[in-house]
Amino acid sequence: MIENKNITFDDLKINKQLRNAINELGFFYPTAIQKQSFSTIMSGKNVVGIAQTGTGKTLAYLLPLIQQHKYSNSRDPRVLILVPTRELVVQVVEEIEALIEFINLRVIGVYGGTNINTQKQAINEGCDFLVATPGRLLDLNLTGVLKLKNVKKLVIDEVDEMLNLGFLPQLTSVLERLNIKRQNLMFSATMLPQIEIIIHDFFSQHEKIEIAASGTPLEKIQQFAYHVPNFFTKANLLKYLLSQDNRDFSKVLIFIDSKRLADKLFDQFDEEMQKKIGVIHSNKSQNFRFRIIDEFENGEIKFLIATDLLARGLDIEDVSHVINFDMPNSPEHYIHRIGRTGRKDKDGVAISFINEAEQEYQIEVEDLMHKAIEIIPMPDEVAISEIFTDDEISKPKQKHLVKLASIKDSQGNTHKKSEKNSKINSGSPALKRKKHKKAIRRSGKH
Repeated sequence: MIENKNITFDDLKINKQLRNAINELGFFYPTAIQKQSFSTIMSGKNVVGIAQTGTGKTLAYLLPLIQQHKYSNSRDPRVLILVPTRELVVQVVEEIEALIEFINLRVIGVYGGTNINTQKQAINEGCDFLVATPGRLLDLNLTGVLKLKNVKKLVIDEVDEMLNLGFLPQLTSVLERLNIKRQNLMFSATMLPQIEIIIHDFFSQHEKIEIAASGTPLEKIQQFAYHVPNFFTKANLLKYLLSQDNRDFSKVLIFIDSKRLADKLFDQFDEEMQKKIGVIHSNKSQNFRFRIIDEFENGEIKFLIATDLLARGLDIEDVSHVINFDMPNSPEHYIHRIGRTGRKDKDGVAISFINEAEQEYQIEVEDLMHKAIEIIPMPDEVAISEIFTDDEISKPKQKHLVKLASIKDSQGNTHKKSEKNSKINSGSPALKRKKHKKAIRRSGKH
C-alpha cells in the first residue's frame, strides 16, 4: 500500500483493541484512501471511494466500520459487504478476522457453489458482519433464515465489476430489501458511468473521495507491450519469456480471455514446465481454486494462468509481473489486471501481447490512462507462427468494424527479423491464507 507518512494510525484516533491488531499486522501509516475515508465514514455519510488498485481500499472501509462496532447479541447482520467473487469473500473475511483479534465481533462469508444448508446454519447462529456474493445472499434471504432489515451499513466493493458481470438486477433486488435508513459505501479502482444509476436510484447524498482519477494505474507499474499476430506466436513468446534464466519473473500472473483458451495455453508447455504453472477459472472446483491460489502465494508454482476471475480485489503478495496474453475488451479490466502487481509500494511490470484486432483495445486503454503503452520489438528468438485458430479466423475481436494498422506496420515490429524468427511453428495479504470452509465464520476474541 502507498503510505501517507505525514500521519500515523494513532492520529486517526482508532480504539486500543483495533490499534493493537493493526500493530500486529505491521501497519504504521495509513494510505491516502484510508486517511481520507476514515473520518467521512465515521461521520455516517454515504461514500463513493475511487483509488488505484493496491492502495488499501478494503482497509479503508473496514477500519471505520469495525471502529463503530458495538457488541450485540442480535442474530441478524448489521453490516453487509457485497463482493463479486467467492475468492474475494474469503479474502475480506480473512482481513476482518485479523482486525478483530481483540474485538468481540462475528463475521460470516457466504457464496454460491457450496452447500446452502451449512451457510443457513451459520447464519442462524448469528453474525454482525456478513460478506456475500449477491446471488447467494438473495438465495439465503428467500429461505427466510437471513433477515436484512437490521443492516445499517452497506458496502459494495468492486462495484464496477458487479455491473460488468451482470449483477445489476441482483444488486437492485438486494437494495430493495434493505432498510432505507442505512449508510452506503461503494469502492472501486474505476468508476463506470452506469454506476450513476445505482447512486441516483438508491443513494441520497454522497461524498466522492477520489485519490486518483478513475483508470489511473499505479506509477510503480512499468507497462510494455508486444504486437503479436496470433495465439500460437503469443504462446511462443510466453514460453520464451518464462524460460529465460531471469529471477525477475519470480511470480507471474498470466491473464487470458476464456476458460477454454486458458486450458489450451497450458497444453502448449512441456511436462516439466507444467509443474511450475497453475490454471484457474470458473470451471475449476472451489477447493481446486483455493489450493492453486495458496500454491501461487507460497511459491510452490511460479506462474498462474487465469481468466478475469482473479483480476478484481485479490491481494496476492509480491506478484512480479502481470502478462496480458489477450488484451481485455474493457479498458477498466486492463487497469484491474495490471493492478495485481506493483502493490504496497513495490515495483511491478505489466506486459501485454496485442494482436491486430486488439489494437483497438490498446487505444481505449491508453485513452483511459492518458498514457501510451511502450511497444517493444519481438525477440529474434521467438518463432512466428502462420497458423491462426478458428476463433481468430471466424470471430474477429473488434467491437467496431474499423481498419487498424497492420502488425507489420506497428511500432514494435519495424525492425528486421532474423531467419530464425521467420520460421513457421506447427501450432503445437500480508496475511497467510487459512483453510477455507463452506460457510466462513469468524468471531473475535473477548
